Amino acid sequence: MDERARTAYVLGGGGVLGAHEVGMLRALDESGIRPDLVVGTSIGALNGALIAADPGTAVERLTRLWSDAGVREALGAPVWERLWTLARSGTHLHSSEPLRRMLAELLPVERIEDLAVPFQCVAAGIEKAMAHWFDAGPIIPAVLASSAAPGLLPPVRIGDRHYYDGGLVHSIPVGRAVDLGATTVYVLHVGRIERDLAPPQRPWEVGMVAFEIARRHRFFEEMSALPDDVTVHVLPAGSPAKKAGVDFTQIRYRSTAGLTSRMDSAYEASLRYLKEQA
Repeated sequence: MDERARTAYVLGGGGVLGAHEVGMLRALDESGIRPDLVVGTSIGALNGALIAADPGTAVERLTRLWSDAGVREALGAPVWERLWTLARSGTHLHSSEPLRRMLAELLPVERIEDLAVPFQCVAAGIEKAMAHWFDAGPIIPAVLASSAAPGLLPPVRIGDRHYYDGGLVHSIPVGRAVDLGATTVYVLHVGRIERDLAPPQRPWEVGMVAFEIARRHRFFEEMSALPDDVTVHVLPAGSPAKKAGVDFTQIRYRSTAGLTSRMDSAYEASLRYLKEQA
């Protein structure tokens, strides 16, 4: 990593809740903050790739994308088509082709190393059961791999390996940015880490709570082990306080209700935070 690459944006996963990250980005942009490095996972890989492609226009492009429900439209197949895809594949509800086409339209370059800002994203390697970081090569397969939510999208084959969603191994990869030399890190996330979990009350909540514990654990562990010379700003999502428990928004992944309000609340809360830090 170039010695000048000291300010990093780290974007976490979380499906349609990734709209929060757009509001946070807008607050950063208005505060005159720009990244030297972008690191993302899952939906944060998609948002992050567009930021790295052109930080100067990223707010406008991402706001339009989320406002137009472009991300949802990539998963907008009717019920019969989803069931047909599941019946044929046995493993997933959606084809990755709509998302691939959307990325091809939005990204101005084809390779990671040609982006305006250094960018990396992570996926979960199936064969080796390990995190795999993409820092060079074709962008679209890397982002598809990082975004391949199990059960929703097929695993992505790159070379002789297969990959699933990067959130399985790194939900908010702060440690990667620090390892690459970042000394100031801005965390753009989907808001779930701002409230405590509660024990499950229903059978279907058990797996969700267990997964949420696992996804948060590594982030909190990395935060507690930060070097003294690293400053991390976890930007606030600003969402209305909810009762502790399980957030079912992640299940209703095709619902775009409230996306604009999520962007606005994250923008307002993050802008207040950044002004206080100035």
